[in-house]
Amino acid sequence: MRFRPCIDIHNGKVKQIIGGSLRDRGDSALENFVSERSAADFARFYHKDHLKGGHIILLNPASSPYFEATRQQALEALNAEPGDFSLGGGVNPWNAEEYLKAGASHVIVTSYVFSEGRFDRDHLDEMVRAVGREHLILDLSCRAKEDGFYIVTDRWQKFTDVRLSLSILIMLSGSCDEFLVHGVDAEGKQRGPQLELVDLLAKVCGRGANHVPVTYAGGIGSFSDLEDVRHHGKGLVDVTIGSGLDLFGGSMPYREVIDRCSTSGGYKK
Repeated sequence: MRFRPCIDIHNGKVKQIIGGSLRDRGDSALENFVSERSAADFARFYHKDHLKGGHIILLNPASSPYFEATRQQALEALNAEPGDFSLGGGVNPWNAEEYLKAGASHVIVTSYVFSEGRFDRDHLDEMVRAVGREHLILDLSCRAKEDGFYIVTDRWQKFTDVRLSLSILIMLSGSCDEFLVHGVDAEGKQRGPQLELVDLLAKVCGRGANHVPVTYAGGIGSFSDLEDVRHHGKGLVDVTIGSGLDLFGGSMPYREVIDRCSTSGGYKK
């Protein structure tokens, strides 16, 4: 289990929000923490601890008056530590190359591949042709319904008709280098992870030639939560922690998180 740093940017600021509260209309969200430090500052901070494989997420749509400020923060972070972070938020075949050239190791895609509420194989193939499987992360963030977890798009606001399952994960693993999965209903609440979702993600880890790394985010607010994810993820599912970290006003000391994850296959050099 590795710790993956995250830099979420909304309205031009590095923030931690309650994921399910995000709304494009009015660019609003319930905020847990708003930093006065830039995204580039955080990129340099994580780099000093040799942390790679982190995620920079743009939380404003391209139509937002704040989008350019958010995008600029992201580009400065990529330029500060090239190769350390992937980038997601409105990525498509026409803008992906710009982010890779700016220093992103991968681009993260949801809405373009799960377009109009359903999986679009042609769009996935376009993304693979544009950047290569080795530079593509699929964000399969999801929310719960009565019969399971469904992939959501457009900054977690719209349900698709795709229920996350082992067969879906195996099918998609042949077209990407990694999965990123937020348990959106738990995101930012620090009330515990969605362990049924972690159980599902663990099943796809280590499955032969198509194995791809999987990162889970959502609800981790204590070291007990962290150990629950380690157990349910069989030590194979990586973690992102946002609001729970003391860096963002939470109760979990960042250094202790690094140490605990490093003892289980983390990024310690």
